[in-house]
Amino acid sequence: MTNRRSFLRGAAMAAPAALAAPAVLKAQEAIKWRFQTYAGSALGQEVTKPAIDAINAAAQGELEIELYYADQIVPTGELFQALQRGTIDGVHSDDDSMASPTPLRQFGGYFPLATKHALDVPVLFKQYGLAEIWEEEYAKVGVKWLSAAGQDPCNFNTKKEVTSLADLEGLRLYTFPTAGEFLSQFGVVPMNIPYEDAQVAVQTGELDGMAWSGITEDYTVGWADVTDYFLTNNISGAWIGSFFVNQQRWADLPDHLKTIVSSAIEASHTYRNQWYWGGEARLRAQGDKLQLRSIPQEEWKVVEDAAVTFWDEMAEQGEVAAKLVQIFRDYKDVTSKAGPPYTFG
Repeated sequence: MTNRRSFLRGAAMAAPAALAAPAVLKAQEAIKWRFQTYAGSALGQEVTKPAIDAINAAAQGELEIELYYADQIVPTGELFQALQRGTIDGVHSDDDSMASPTPLRQFGGYFPLATKHALDVPVLFKQYGLAEIWEEEYAKVGVKWLSAAGQDPCNFNTKKEVTSLADLEGLRLYTFPTAGEFLSQFGVVPMNIPYEDAQVAVQTGELDGMAWSGITEDYTVGWADVTDYFLTNNISGAWIGSFFVNQQRWADLPDHLKTIVSSAIEASHTYRNQWYWGGEARLRAQGDKLQLRSIPQEEWKVVEDAAVTFWDEMAEQGEVAAKLVQIFRDYKDVTSKAGPPYTFG
């Protein structure tokens, strides 16, 4: 009996110490990332913020991502350098806008006439091998490529009415580097200015419009308020943009948080697809700010033929470029034989 009492007294004395131990443990400090998107604040609410919000909610305080919009930390053209050196931890952009030093640069954003619909982009990446090429090329330069998706087409919204190729002559347009290079052969004067300055530049007469987006963005960011016409012909059916992370920051992230980040990004692609696809139709049919105009298809074929020559020139830039152009050719060959809705005419 004495032994039993002694044991109970000892257990009672030890219990407080055992219970007190967790109280001295410190909660793990949150991993914090700074993330910048190519999009301005109005557009960013739809194209980037849903992914970041989903990551922050699912991570439950273990990972906290602060979102910045176009040019808030660094100019869009310096996004890659800032990501590579760790000034920012993550980026949502296209390769062309962020001045990627890889051979992929000209193929991101709007590669002329390479796509017709937003779903072409994930098909090209997941079924035709672009994902492996993107991942491999960015691994060489200290950046982790995560995922790509398609968004809106690249149409023209202008102050001047455009109904023929001749009307493109002298148009000063805010556009992507590679798209501008392609369009310059038709007399377009590509202008390189900060994203958030584009609207004011139209109002002051510095710009005649934009060849940057579809009609959904025109209304969302205010460009429909300063331009009058929307050209239904486009030079690309879908933007090719990606999510990137600094390579070391990604390596340091626990596996379960990597899964959360990747899953949220993939889910956000679905949201953007429906937001753009529905917006393009609704605003063309019901929007009251931009008048629709078209260049006849037989005349627009000149642009389509010029894209074939442009592809040939791009393929000469190196082994990776040649491989990418061949993939686009292979996909175009398949869709051209498939009929509507893959191709028309």
